[in-house]
Amino acid sequence: MVMSLFKFTQQTPSDNPASSAGAESLIRVTSSELVSLSREARSIKLKPARVLSRMAGNYLSTFKGRGMEFDESRPYQAGDDVRNIDWRVTARSGRTHTKQFREERERAVLIWVDLRSSMFFATQGAFKAVLAARAASVLAWSALQHGDRLGGLLFSQQQHQELRPQRGKKAVLQFIRQLVSHGAWQPDYEDNIELISSATDSIGRLRHVARPGSLVFMISDFHHLDTRFEDHLAQLARHSDLIMLSLYDALEQDLPPAGKYQLHNGRETISINTADPEQREQHQRRFENHQQHLQYLTRLHRIHLINCRTDEEVVARLRSGLMLKRQ
Repeated sequence: MVMSLFKFTQQTPSDNPASSAGAESLIRVTSSELVSLSREARSIKLKPARVLSRMAGNYLSTFKGRGMEFDESRPYQAGDDVRNIDWRVTARSGRTHTKQFREERERAVLIWVDLRSSMFFATQGAFKAVLAARAASVLAWSALQHGDRLGGLLFSQQQHQELRPQRGKKAVLQFIRQLVSHGAWQPDYEDNIELISSATDSIGRLRHVARPGSLVFMISDFHHLDTRFEDHLAQLARHSDLIMLSLYDALEQDLPPAGKYQLHNGRETISINTADPEQREQHQRRFENHQQHLQYLTRLHRIHLINCRTDEEVVARLRSGLMLKRQ
């Protein structure tokens, strides 16, 4: 169920904050807002701080993989790396051939944005989807300022949009248009497909788009993931530099003080009672287990994890999180 923004209130009549001035910006985004974030992008540093290998392009890279793209195949020569044998050409010609690569002159920055129904929720601050859109846009502008090629994948239960990496301001504006116009923002958008298959299929597509040396940002609450998703994540992290921005709401972290509260989604109101100590403990334990599992995955696969709550400033969290990565 897609929930509208609300503030916790005791179960007595009160005004719905979603009708107050400025509340619209907390539950949806506009093109003009996301375009204006180009100014914020100057403070987002995407270049690596340490040098592990030199490339012929713009970057001294800490990134995984070679940062190379396929050029051609030629007959195998003594000393060639056997891992680069082109088995298809070898089988077709009857003579061993090896792949030749050229160094990429520009890096691909890919932004994977989750717009499933769980992202359209907040009890404080703005919808997780709103923060995701803002974060994705400022990263897109930063990629432009660093001379990178920008690509992206936007997905929900019903719609998947894939943007191949391209260079220039046109690519950023196209990314923002696709983000703002995605069907998930429509109030009558319904969930008819399993959440797990959507995220898993989307990261599977991301693996095919991301070439070695790509910088990949994944923005989500990372709920309802399965082992196949984690397998894709591990493979993706082997050859790309991967950063996960995990969004969560205060209600997911901890229930409010004991009492009766209301959730409202624009059509229905649900009452909850938080007085049961056992229920409160189970709720908190679920959140902690989820966070611990994310931390385990990211440490295991050398992925950088940034957490952001819905009532925090997402650009500031990105800025500080990326600065920590560079240290």
